[in-house]
Amino acid sequence: MATAVIGGITTRFEVAGSGPPLLMFSPGGFNAMLANWTSLGIYRRLNLLTHLTEKYTCVQFDRRESGESGGRVERVTWADYAAQGKGLLDHLGIDRAHLIGGCAGCSVVAAFGTSHPDRTASMVMFSPAGGAKYRMKQHDRFVRHLAYVAEHGLDGVVALAADSDQSFTQDPRLGPWVSVIRGDGEFARAYAKQDPERYQLVVSGMARTLFDRDTAPGAEPEDLMRLEIPAFVVPGHDDSHATSAARYLEECLPAAEYWDVPVGEQTERTVPPRLLRFLDAAGGEDRW
Repeated sequence: MATAVIGGITTRFEVAGSGPPLLMFSPGGFNAMLANWTSLGIYRRLNLLTHLTEKYTCVQFDRRESGESGGRVERVTWADYAAQGKGLLDHLGIDRAHLIGGCAGCSVVAAFGTSHPDRTASMVMFSPAGGAKYRMKQHDRFVRHLAYVAEHGLDGVVALAADSDQSFTQDPRLGPWVSVIRGDGEFARAYAKQDPERYQLVVSGMARTLFDRDTAPGAEPEDLMRLEIPAFVVPGHDDSHATSAARYLEECLPAAEYWDVPVGEQTERTVPPRLLRFLDAAGGEDRW
């Protein structure tokens, strides 16, 4: 594994395979680690990385505040997550890449594509996170964290993190900076000394602006509708990956191809070949 400092934040990344670059925005919600492409749910079952690295240079990384990447207490936005990906491309000397996102990684792909269309060869959005239940679940997660802070203080969050190996997704009391608290003692000490009222404003604003709609968040529809970038959308179908979120992306993206396949038929036999056909058609023959 390698690291790069992007926007003042340490980013853990890995490059595997050969061919045109494919920037991979990890699934896993607030625990968006590169390892999730091979260990998490459907992604493990599909064995996507093995197939993609046969034809593409796959750039994977721990999203900020996840895994072994660092972080910073601020009102984090989808644009901030996208900026980390762009910074990694800059670090590697890659001018233009295909993008793939899983789960909430699709929202980062949308933010990247609308902010940096000239750096985006194509966009794959696999099982986009979104829907009314998803929004409500995320808001509740932040409310529960702030309730714990109000009762136990920020030093209580640091103590809880030390006694637990769970993520913010698994235990909302821990908050979105738990992995950085565990991995960086200096950060943990500074975190515990923050002004609680200022912290409450940061966290409340982060929840409201990240999850501001009952569909797939990440970019405004008017901005998506101006993109002519080839996109491939594969639907999910559960409380966190509503099919309506995938259909919304199909509606907003002019060059979108929607693969209307039930989740139960998304297998290693069907998915990797279909994704590779899309990437190849979208200019996969280009090298960097």
